Formats: sequence, C-alpha cells, structure tokens
Amino acid sequence: MDSSMEQNILVTGGAGFIGTHTVVKLLKEGFKVSIIDNLDNSVLEAVDRVRELVGPNLSKKLEFNLGDLRNKEDIEKLFSKQRFDAVIHFAALKGVGESVGIPRRYYDNNLVGTINLYETMSKYNCKMMVFSSSATVYGEPKKIPACVEDFQLKALNPYGRTKLFLEEIARDIHRAEPEWRIVLLRYFNPVGAHESGRIGEDPKGIPNNLMPYIQQVAVGRQPELNVYGHDYPTKDGSAVRDYIHVMDLADGHIAALRKLFTDPKIGCTAYNLGTGRGTSVLEMVAAFEKASGKKIPMKVCPRRPGDSTVVYASTEKAEKELGWKAKYGVDEMCRDQWNWTNNNPWGYQKKL
Repeated sequence: MDSSMEQNILVTGGAGFIGTHTVVKLLKEGFKVSIIDNLDNSVLEAVDRVRELVGPNLSKKLEFNLGDLRNKEDIEKLFSKQRFDAVIHFAALKGVGESVGIPRRYYDNNLVGTINLYETMSKYNCKMMVFSSSATVYGEPKKIPACVEDFQLKALNPYGRTKLFLEEIARDIHRAEPEWRIVLLRYFNPVGAHESGRIGEDPKGIPNNLMPYIQQVAVGRQPELNVYGHDYPTKDGSAVRDYIHVMDLADGHIAALRKLFTDPKIGCTAYNLGTGRGTSVLEMVAAFEKASGKKIPMKVCPRRPGDSTVVYASTEKAEKELGWKAKYGVDEMCRDQWNWTNNNPWGYQKKL
C-alpha cells in the first residue's frame, strides 16, 4: 500500500509560488490536500490552474480555504472538521527589502500566524510539520562559500530574523514535547516554473526577487532591471546566490514529508535545499537573455542593506538523509521561467 494513501496534508500559503508547485506534486503523489491562504500575495486563479494541471480526478482531493493564520478561528474551523496527518507551512511575507522598511508587519504576519498554527495543531494532536525556512538564517556566513546546516545562525534583516526566530521556536517546542517531528527546509533562491507554463511566480506590485523582476523587464512591464551592487568581491562584481528550480524544491517537500512519516527519531532537523552551486546575478541575467532571446536593460545601483556577498548551499545532508538532490540547472530554470512569462506576461491577471 502506498504510504501516502489518502494522507491529508494542510498546506498554508498553498496558493503562492512554491505552494502551488508543491500542491501539484502532492496530489500526483496520492495525498489529499487542504490549502489555507489569505491571498495577500497570491490569487485564486493559481489554485484553479493547479486543478487544471492535475485533472478532474485528483482535483477532487484538493480543497481551498480562504483564511488568515493570524485569526485563530480560521485555523480552528479547518482542524475541527477534518484530521490532518501533517502540515506544510509556507504562509509568510518574504520581501527582504520590504521587511527592513516595515518590520512590524513581518513580525505580526510571520510569527503570530505560526504560533497560532502550532497551538491549533497541538490541540488536535497533529504534530508533524515541514517548515519553510530560508538561507537568510545564515546571514553573512563566516566560512564560505557553502553553508552547512550546523553553521552559527545570524540573520541580517527582519525577514530573515522571522525565519530564524521560528526555527528557534520549533526547536523549543520539540525540546519540550519530543513527540513533535519538524523538518526545517532552508531554501536558497527558488526560480523557474512548472514545465506546462500554466503556473509560476506572480508577485503583486514590484517584485522583491531577481527572476520575477527580470521576467517583467523581458515583457515590458518594467523598464529595466536594477542590479544591486557591482563592487562585490566576486568574479563579475555582482552578488552570488544558489538558485534552485521550484520543481526541485517541490520534490524536496515530498522527500521531507516522507521522512516525517517514516522516521520517528527525526526530531527537529534542518536541511538545505539548493543546488550547491553559486551563480552571480549577471550570469543569471545572461542565461535568461539566452533562453528568451531578449536583451535585458540594466541599471547598476548601490548594494542593498542586509544583502550578503556569496551564499550557496551545502547539500550533502539532504542528499544523504532525505534521498533528495536538485536535478535542474540554470538553463532549465531560465527556460521554464521564460515559458511561463511568455505565456502569461501579466502573470495570472489579464492586462488591465
């Protein structure tokens, strides 16, 4: 019998970029899925497209709930009517720059929502979570280039601090109540899109991250790409990051979930999800230009506060313990990102 036979997974923030791609994978792997999302940075159309991608049979196993984790009643309503085997917790605000300007909003949304979620999970005896953490918890790592999971943690901005505090909360909960099983997934830089070109990243407003910004320049929604920092001590002066295809990331969540269900000794454990390779901002722009056949006009700007020089993942632990490894390279990331953008130049919206 397949271990995922009708296991029921709650996915918070499931209408978002990584959420939708993971939900497609979950449904195809035989799980039942409930999404809760407040649509703060996502749209219902994305969930409709997930249904379309998985087909009518699997889409019967998906339900969408409009709700906000900061409102305990919204979570209570869900848990009181069905049993969940585990939670994948994506719901969070994620703009580094924005968090520096409005930290209160980030602490309210990311911390309060998660604490409410833990309270309700505990009440209904659902004690397995896959948590969306971030490479920002490494700050500016002392030893570079590759970040290893047991590095000293230090976040450089309020967004990163919310992720770091939530990791600490998870560790404290597990220490106090050892029956909890929590996997902390530290993502590096998720990019790309589903190969169908039907779902992808569609941030509201001006994008915080490099790739959605590049894609908006490519289709004429933004005049030029701002490149923050040209004087970093790197080969071309631009910052170096570890970019990971969103479908590889989705696979990483399935691997983490299987680990939760099969390893009673998992406790509270962190894993990096990245490729283990660094790519500079300018290399990424060049790869996107090649994939799209478009020239991306650029404007060089000063470094942003809170940005690190070089960050990429050490991936050995996830490979060894989760049996997971990223499959896609930068060319495929850019190919799929362009396919999504070219088919949906205005994201999920019709052009106004």
